[in-house]
Amino acid sequence: MATQHKDHYDIRVRPDQLEDVWVIAQKLSHLVGERIDLEDYELVRRSIDARKKTIYYQLRFRLKRTKPKSQLPTQKIAANAPEVVIVGSGPAGLFAALQLLKQGIRPIILERGKDVQSRRRDLRAIQQEGVVDPDSNYCFGEGGAGTYSDGKLYTRSKKRGSVAQVLNILVEQGAPRDILIDAHPHIGSNKLPKVVANIRATIIGLGGEIRFGHRVVDLEIRDGAIQGVVLNDGTYISADRVILATGHSARDIYYMLERKLIRLESKAFAIGVRVEHPQALIDEIQYKQKPRHSKLPPASYQLTCQVAQRGVFSFCMCPGGLVVPAATAPGEIVVNGMSLSRRDSAFANSGIVAEIAVDDLEQKDLMAGIRFQQSLEQRCFAWGDGSQQAPAQRLTDFVRGVLSKHLPESSYIPGLFSAPVDQLFSDNIYHRLCAGLMEFGRRLPGYLTSEAVVIGTESRTSSPIRIPRNRETLMHEDVHGLYPCGEGAGYAGGIVSAAMDGMKVAQVIASELE
Repeated sequence: MATQHKDHYDIRVRPDQLEDVWVIAQKLSHLVGERIDLEDYELVRRSIDARKKTIYYQLRFRLKRTKPKSQLPTQKIAANAPEVVIVGSGPAGLFAALQLLKQGIRPIILERGKDVQSRRRDLRAIQQEGVVDPDSNYCFGEGGAGTYSDGKLYTRSKKRGSVAQVLNILVEQGAPRDILIDAHPHIGSNKLPKVVANIRATIIGLGGEIRFGHRVVDLEIRDGAIQGVVLNDGTYISADRVILATGHSARDIYYMLERKLIRLESKAFAIGVRVEHPQALIDEIQYKQKPRHSKLPPASYQLTCQVAQRGVFSFCMCPGGLVVPAATAPGEIVVNGMSLSRRDSAFANSGIVAEIAVDDLEQKDLMAGIRFQQSLEQRCFAWGDGSQQAPAQRLTDFVRGVLSKHLPESSYIPGLFSAPVDQLFSDNIYHRLCAGLMEFGRRLPGYLTSEAVVIGTESRTSSPIRIPRNRETLMHEDVHGLYPCGEGAGYAGGIVSAAMDGMKVAQVIASELE
């Protein structure tokens, strides 16, 4: 099938034809109505259609256009430029900084963790020694949680800003160009750190600052306006505009804001487990072939259903990936998924989580959701031997409520131990998860298998807290000059949406200063 549109041409090819320029040129020529030179066309979109027995790549081409202008700032800012403090160097903070520089404003980023290279040592320590550094781990440090969690770039939040602008900046900073054309782009945890380091170099080269090991513990507020921030060593930094981009796991920030009587809101979040399958099994289920064609990537899945008026869904699915320990404090077990750029692990993993509404919690105060998350994480840790070994159960045993005698192989480096993960949750959450898993097993025959393992606990899908802000000014309505931003504030859900939110906040600040 081939389709012609006003400004692009869609064709389909089999996996074995993906790199056959003659076949592609013939199909495009037929669509255009004349013989074409493939050099005059550019591939702008690539996706896979595996709905039927014959699998196709869907390719979208258009006539080559002039090279797009750089999305990065080009001039070093003036010595007397106005300054904005940014708390956090995740995608929201980094992209806010780039946008501020573009507008002639000096960003000063305060990051509690370490730079991406130094951060690797702390990730090794948690993986191999079970030692958790509360300021430098899979969630905290340069680049934020996404840096070492696969670097998935897919988002549905396209109304928040320009997805293309974010992706083009990443490419300019060293990401592979494939992210501009793939339907579900990702960079990989082996390549994204270099991109993040390049962004840092760009920010510093244009006159911005990034200060590592600077954890903000307090805000100085006077007459309803921000005056500055206080660091963990007692240092005070004066600032009349502060972007708060601390991520969804910076629980100390929420408690600090609560102590200062700065308004917060409870919101829905999700809790569950990480389910790991052999990748070959997911390939067979999705592609209906064994083994998968060499030109096809490791198969993924995206699942969602409603159980008792609450959502149950897959989260952060990592084909060819690894399960990693994502705790941010000693005495807790949290798991997440990641994959390298080639996605060549023998395993596929995904969070399977149940929506938790505010009304589902026994206690109704602001911090009830955070305490609920912590209780599950600490219980998982208490079951173990004091390391980062995680409790696990075969998928079929989890659904049946039976302790597993033996566990399948896993990518989780600290190791697994058999535990009644089904008893970790209250009855209503457990039954929702089970109903969701059985529904997923009906949709993907073979998914509900003893070859898969359930690992506890997946508890950091998002924060149970939102930091409210004015729709127009994007400032907190109670504190002039304080700009909640990104995932930690409740306005994003991934690398791209957080980056777009950071840019949007920076643009509003620039307009105010003008």
